[in-house]
Amino acid sequence: MTPSPRSLGSGGLVVSAQGLGCMGMSEFYGPGDEAESTATIRRALDLGVTFLDTADMYGPHRNEELVGRAIAGRRHEVVLATKFGIVRGADPADRSVRGDPAYVRRACEASLARLGVDHIDLYYQHRSDPAVPIEETVGAMAGLVAEGKVRFLGLSEASPDTLRRATAVHPISALQSEWSLWSRDIEAAVVPTARALGIGIVAYSPLGRGFLTGRLTSPDDFPEGDFRRFLPRFTGENFARNLALVASVRGLAEAKGCTPGQLALAWVLARGDDVVPIPGTKRRTYLEENAAAGDVVLDAGDLAALEAAFPADAAAGDRYPDMRPLGVATPPA
Repeated sequence: MTPSPRSLGSGGLVVSAQGLGCMGMSEFYGPGDEAESTATIRRALDLGVTFLDTADMYGPHRNEELVGRAIAGRRHEVVLATKFGIVRGADPADRSVRGDPAYVRRACEASLARLGVDHIDLYYQHRSDPAVPIEETVGAMAGLVAEGKVRFLGLSEASPDTLRRATAVHPISALQSEWSLWSRDIEAAVVPTARALGIGIVAYSPLGRGFLTGRLTSPDDFPEGDFRRFLPRFTGENFARNLALVASVRGLAEAKGCTPGQLALAWVLARGDDVVPIPGTKRRTYLEENAAAGDVVLDAGDLAALEAAFPADAAAGDRYPDMRPLGVATPPA
């Protein structure tokens, strides 16, 4: 059973209840396989998972090109989201953030060309630029809406104050932030602010970058080039402590007749009808498993058991290394 579509914001943006994060198809999670990635995207559309997420910095650039090729001939089926704002240099560690109006326009034009489309359904600022007032950035994004190049606007990892200031310039349909059983810091202030402003929530990494699936048992499981090797939650003693939390989820999943990953996704889906998880995968097998999470219904007892097994703030280690030297606030602002 495919869950009913969900609305993001109040402006008319309707998306599938679950989306597909495409980032790992091109970078960050080890070697890619374009043929399998393309087949995964097309299978997602067949399953009704039509909300696709990419960004210009993934690859960099190659992920947008891959997505564009995969949806050729099926553009009308897709709600297409991409992002701008993180600028990468020749060195993989060379990153900066830009939100100046001239850059916003250039980035959008480049994304349209790489994707091979005439408009982007949901255009996010990937991270806030501390050197540019959010009002200026969103003003430039609003100009793209007026020109028909973009349909709806979003922000990623934005603070409550940034959300309030942005919506004073133009309606924001979606906030994309990390949200899962082991990343719940947005619940205290960000989610209530977004809801008060009528902004939907797009939850990225709802499977804890794969950890909540229960398939990872050792840091040695990561292939060469997998960025999880450098994330605090996947290293040292943190890995073992987090593994114990996942063992509790596995037990609850077995009792429910589903996989740990499906239970984790069902938990995110149960956060509200304004929440859309976008688990990433580059394989059809995992896509199909994720899509089936829509069939897992959690009652009050299930949710209470999950809260007891995996309390908020239980995860060991920070989400990211300190990225302030790269111009990216930690935590994101």
